[in-house]
Amino acid sequence: MKPTRTSRALSSHIGDNIQLFHELLNVDKNFDIVYRTMKIGGRQACFYFVDGFAKDAVLQRIIQYMCDISEDDFPKEAHEFSKKYLPYGEIGILRDTDAIVTQLLMGITGLFIDGYDACLTIDCRTYPARSVSEPGKEKVLRGSRDGFVETLIFNTAMIRRRIRDPKLTIEITQAGKSSRTDIAICYMDGRIDTDLLDRIRKRIENIRVDALTMNQESLAECIYPYKWYNPFPKFKYSERPDTAAAHLLEGNIVILVDTSPAAMILPSSVFDIIEEADDYYFPPLTGTYLRLSRMIISILGVILTPLWLLFMQNPEWIPASFQFIEIKDAVNIPLIWQLLILEFAIDGLRLASLNTPSMLTTPLSVIAGLVVGEFAANSGWFNSETMLYMAFVALSNYTQSSFELGYALKFMRLILLILTSLFNLWGFIAGSVISLLAIITNRTIAGKSYIYPLLPFSLKEIKRRFLRARLTPGEKDS
Repeated sequence: MKPTRTSRALSSHIGDNIQLFHELLNVDKNFDIVYRTMKIGGRQACFYFVDGFAKDAVLQRIIQYMCDISEDDFPKEAHEFSKKYLPYGEIGILRDTDAIVTQLLMGITGLFIDGYDACLTIDCRTYPARSVSEPGKEKVLRGSRDGFVETLIFNTAMIRRRIRDPKLTIEITQAGKSSRTDIAICYMDGRIDTDLLDRIRKRIENIRVDALTMNQESLAECIYPYKWYNPFPKFKYSERPDTAAAHLLEGNIVILVDTSPAAMILPSSVFDIIEEADDYYFPPLTGTYLRLSRMIISILGVILTPLWLLFMQNPEWIPASFQFIEIKDAVNIPLIWQLLILEFAIDGLRLASLNTPSMLTTPLSVIAGLVVGEFAANSGWFNSETMLYMAFVALSNYTQSSFELGYALKFMRLILLILTSLFNLWGFIAGSVISLLAIITNRTIAGKSYIYPLLPFSLKEIKRRFLRARLTPGEKDS
């Protein structure tokens, strides 16, 4: 990322550097930016750091060590000083003021010494972080219980713990004029599509925004502008390090953004997004059942209510063995309006659950499920059959972890419902064609088919996608 400030050269006189960085960092106004002047080997020195980021114990040990430096034994160059008198692992030497300001605001401690036209950086920072715990959205019945957190270095460490291969490459870059958000690009050297990797690098470098306020969603919209009429997601998001590691070994790219507890995985097809870690934490037969169940339930969640509405509009088409699906009670409100109202009501309940204090979630769920549901049916607003099918649709939304895919399927279902209501059978056919075209014509960020291996057809890959094969020796897990 190109620097946005006007870079100024450092002086070998410490007084000039202190005046310069007091101005650049607004030290007089920012209470949390601390500077500490002291004598080192008879020379004037000054530390700059952000209060709350620096590890006080480490910084204290370094200062104590440097207090014993003799004036006669003082090195002439900053590089020699760092090798001889800075007993710490992560040390840097910077002369560009833009880079120094960015490093200081990232939490790195800066040391200026009279006689050196350079800043010695000491990476003894620590970020406020929550404990590593299992993601709430991607729980597994068996497997690891750790998950990504908002601290980037912790997330890269969890991936390194699982892939102990020097070919695992993690590049760091920044985006955002004001935020300068850290972005880590992770990939396996030798397995990655280098053309795609170069495109991703260039798109991130060319981002010109003030800040990535929404973390990965802001980044996703910058590197790949979405077509508003196609809601199917281009990226897979996961808060599980084991899932990210598995995709890296498959040759995918994983992008981590600082302050975000999720990894962005690309390129991703619809089958990548549907896959979950539980598929691989159970034997092949159980894993295959879980995967196929998830796919079938997702498809039924799209077509069940439109198909039921079509039969209700044409009761003579109902087979004799399925006559029980007909509505027995009086219909006070047209079925299409009942279904649409319940679609919005389900989203309302979901939003309410997100903003409800955890101690009240269970009792309010009981109230919404029993009281509201019972009275809604008895009052005549909704028929019990409508509420039954919409309950299945609501449950189907939770069979897979991707919110983006869930809402994409919801939009397809709404199109099917509205067209079926307006044009009967032809509307159902048209809605089905629109839904199929939306997913078939979609492309991954690499420009490949979104539904590969169905299109183009590959029997070998279809077996791998639909069936959980037994992992044989020498074969990598997917």
